[in-house]
Amino acid sequence: MTPQPVVEMRGIHVGFPGVKALDGVDFRLFPGEVHALMGENGAGKSTLIKALTGVYSIDSGRIIIEGRERLLAGTADAQAAGIATVYQEVNLVTNLSIGENVMLGHEARSPLGINWRTTHRRAAEVLQRFGLGDLDTRQPLSMLSLAMQQLVAISRAMVTKSNVLILDEPTSSLDAQEVATLFKVVRQLRDDGVAILFVSHFLEQVFEISDRITVLRNGAYEGEYLTRDLDRSLLISKMIGRDLSTLAGSRRERAASTVERENLVTATGIGRKGSIAPTDLAIGKGEVLGFAGLLGSGRTELVRLLFGADRSDSGGMTLRGEKVTIHTPAAGLAHGIAFSSENRRDEGIIGDLTVRENIILALQARRGWLRRIPKREADEIVTSYIEGLDVRPADPDRPIKFLSGGNQQKVLLGRWLATRPDLLILDEPTRGIDVGAKAEIEQTVLDLASGGVSVIFVSSEIEEVVRVSDRIIVMRDRRKVAEIENDESISAATIIAVIAEEDAA
Repeated sequence: MTPQPVVEMRGIHVGFPGVKALDGVDFRLFPGEVHALMGENGAGKSTLIKALTGVYSIDSGRIIIEGRERLLAGTADAQAAGIATVYQEVNLVTNLSIGENVMLGHEARSPLGINWRTTHRRAAEVLQRFGLGDLDTRQPLSMLSLAMQQLVAISRAMVTKSNVLILDEPTSSLDAQEVATLFKVVRQLRDDGVAILFVSHFLEQVFEISDRITVLRNGAYEGEYLTRDLDRSLLISKMIGRDLSTLAGSRRERAASTVERENLVTATGIGRKGSIAPTDLAIGKGEVLGFAGLLGSGRTELVRLLFGADRSDSGGMTLRGEKVTIHTPAAGLAHGIAFSSENRRDEGIIGDLTVRENIILALQARRGWLRRIPKREADEIVTSYIEGLDVRPADPDRPIKFLSGGNQQKVLLGRWLATRPDLLILDEPTRGIDVGAKAEIEQTVLDLASGGVSVIFVSSEIEEVVRVSDRIIVMRDRRKVAEIENDESISAATIIAVIAEEDAA
């Protein structure tokens, strides 16, 4: 007999100006289960969690907790209803002790104030429950690893004996051994009857730990499934909204060269603990190297190491046959590497600056701020890229924040092309832009490669990766699982099948 759900969300609608974040979504959590919430970026996962934790008010629908309809006007209401949350960024106070963090807000009190001896004793009892009894509760939290801090955060969340625990990307910065330790605690909580909502982009972890899966797509409910009834291919198809058989994809518009390319960059074993597994790859001169994989697969983490936006802690790189050390963006630019981030708003455009100022920004940084670019030269550069990339309106003095997303992306492309890079890294260059602008940017990539520029092209749209790439690196769970030569036999279905494979080569 199926138990009654501890949480039911029925017909949930949440909207923001111009955006329907959740459109009639249903969701339920059962006691003693790990329930994975799946969907691509923008599917509505975060909005659903914030509605359940009282961060967002729902526009319509019903939230029923333990058989009682609740109005969650804030996080305190959710906590009072027995819902605890541990976020991806551990919300702890590192300059306090372990025990103080576990009992924060629930300290043992006496007429004279906080009874610290009893507080630490109770903290030790909570930690013992989760196999952490060997921790000294008076030790500073900052002495613990990130994985252990995650376990302390779970311990704190369960001090109130919550019936529901939400884990939002808890393994994003953990290595395999640390994930195993975390999952041991999760299984213990499940066996104790706690309903656990688990959000992760790591497919293997979802299939390992979850009992049930709900899929959201474009803010709508796609379905609820028992994990044992799904395989990876079927889950991916439900997330992206198309069957693998329909993902034939368009053919590349540029035929692969039959001439073997000289390598521009060779990376051997570069990686970063908790971020990306050690990886080998090579990029030929004038080659478009595509990166394919689901969100969270490690695509961005790897290209940030190549540019120096993040520092690798293993392996090395050669550039033009010479060993190089690139640990900062300035070093990347100095070696002829340009990187256009996927985060256009926060790491790309500077909204209050003009189109002109945004285009010349990287070139000025590469030359040095004491060597100002002469006005005539700057005007020529800006005009050439506005015309060449068909930026509309063609007004260099307009603040970039007033341009459409597609035209902002063109300006960013112009910024990096102005540095005349040998290697151009484009992370999600066509995200959120219209079809016309997308086609223009794809054609620009092909033209650049034909002119000898090496391009790394990262995109969530697998058909797009197939369309423009000479070779394709397939990523899954923050490691490279395949490297594919792109020819007429390769389609988006081919790539997705590799992503979904149990043991990709």
